[in-house]
Amino acid sequence: MNKQPPPSTCVVPPSGSRVIRAFGDEITVHLGAAETGGKYTMFTGVTPPGGGPPQHYHQNEDEWFFVLEGRAEFFKDNVWAEVPVGTAVFTPRGVVHAFRNRGDKPLRMLIQTAPSGFETFFARCAEEFAKPGPLDMKRIIEISTEHGIHFVKA
Repeated sequence: MNKQPPPSTCVVPPSGSRVIRAFGDEITVHLGAAETGGKYTMFTGVTPPGGGPPQHYHQNEDEWFFVLEGRAEFFKDNVWAEVPVGTAVFTPRGVVHAFRNRGDKPLRMLIQTAPSGFETFFARCAEEFAKPGPLDMKRIIEISTEHGIHFVKA
C-alpha cells in the first residue's frame, strides 16, 4: 500500500477507472491507494441478484456503503435487514457484516474503505477467478487472510 500523500488534487475521469471482476461481482475502482496516498479506496460495486459476500470482518479497514440502485440487505447485529436506495451504512473494522442483493436486478452501491488496500485484495482474487478450472477456495481464503479479511461461519 502506498502511504505517500498524493502530490495534489487528483481527478480521475470515468475512462481512468479500473474494472475488476471476482466473486460474481464487478467493481469499478474510482480512487485507490495511488490516488489517495493510501488513505482510502472508493469504488462502485455491482452485485448480481442473489449475490453478496458471506459474513466477514476486516482487520485493517473501516468500510462504508451507499445504495445507488437495487434491493440491498445488510447483516448487522445477527439480523438481516433490507434497506432502501439512498441508505448509507458504516461498518467499522472488526465488526461482522455482509450484504446481499435481495432483488431480481443488479445491486449498485458506492463503497469506500479506509485505509486503501481493498482494491489489491479484490484484484488478487480476480486473478484466481480468471484461472481455468475449478476455483481454488483455499487460495481465496489465504489471500483474504493476508489482507485481514476473515469469513465467519453462519
